[in-house]
Amino acid sequence: VGKLLFFNEVEMLNIFLCQSTQTSLKSHALYFQDSGLRFHYVAAGERGKPLMLLLHGFPEFWYSWRYQLREFKSEYRVVALDLRGYGETDAPIHRQNYKLDCLITDIKDILDSLGYSKCVLIGHDWGGMIAWLIAICYPEMVMKLIVINFPHPNVFTEYILRHPAQLLKSSYYYFFQIPWFPEFMFSINDFKVLKHLFTSHSTGIGRKGCQLTTEDLEAYIYVFSQPGALSGPINHYRNIFSCLPLKHHMVATPTLLLWGENDAFMEVEMAEVTKIYVKNYFRLTILSEASHWLQQDQPDIVNKLIWTFLKEETRKKD
Repeated sequence: VGKLLFFNEVEMLNIFLCQSTQTSLKSHALYFQDSGLRFHYVAAGERGKPLMLLLHGFPEFWYSWRYQLREFKSEYRVVALDLRGYGETDAPIHRQNYKLDCLITDIKDILDSLGYSKCVLIGHDWGGMIAWLIAICYPEMVMKLIVINFPHPNVFTEYILRHPAQLLKSSYYYFFQIPWFPEFMFSINDFKVLKHLFTSHSTGIGRKGCQLTTEDLEAYIYVFSQPGALSGPINHYRNIFSCLPLKHHMVATPTLLLWGENDAFMEVEMAEVTKIYVKNYFRLTILSEASHWLQQDQPDIVNKLIWTFLKEETRKKD
């Protein structure tokens, strides 16, 4: 009963958020028999148009893509997913249900269920990690790859071992390995840590960015304040050390990497190194004075850069 109540309440929030964006967004659910999981997504644009699939990061949910849902619906069927364990999507209890191969299979199954064989794939932060892996494992599924503020996974694992500054910035990966305590720390003092991530001078959206409104921040707090709502997202990180580095790592898809220069969690040098793992067209754009939360921080610039990349002919590197 409690789980049903949770979904009903969050579903009401999602309906409200869809209406508040002043565009024709609709909330949907997919059910997968093999995994027994229910996946929630929000969509804009007509069915039958090319698919643009959006994968959010931590600690976010579909709403982090509100500016892109509105922008790209004219030419795409834009789908913003709640990843496994997030928001209105089901959250399996056991940490082994969040291994990277499970997350990759989720995306493949979602494409199949939506009636598509390929898409424009866009991922931010942890969603960027998953996007890289999809492009590596299932290159035929990705027409173009766009990643925001996450390097190629092998760059990340190699860089973190050689650069203490990045190791410190990524210390939360290690903190998340502890059972239950990270969830407790995020929730105390009315979710002060979560608010700090989005709004503080050190980690939040920059002063020149599109600041989160009070309503935006309340939506994030509400979603993650539901019973058990933090365990699923943190369980994603509790499996990462068993999956990296990758055995297969080359990307054969045209790729755009966007990076906020003032990212508090990822050093910009990793963006530069990423190009060695892409054997197709690769473009890197670094936005000065922009934060980790790039698609929310600088939506107009990000949208323009994505449009340019989507419309240009990309030729494979020799």
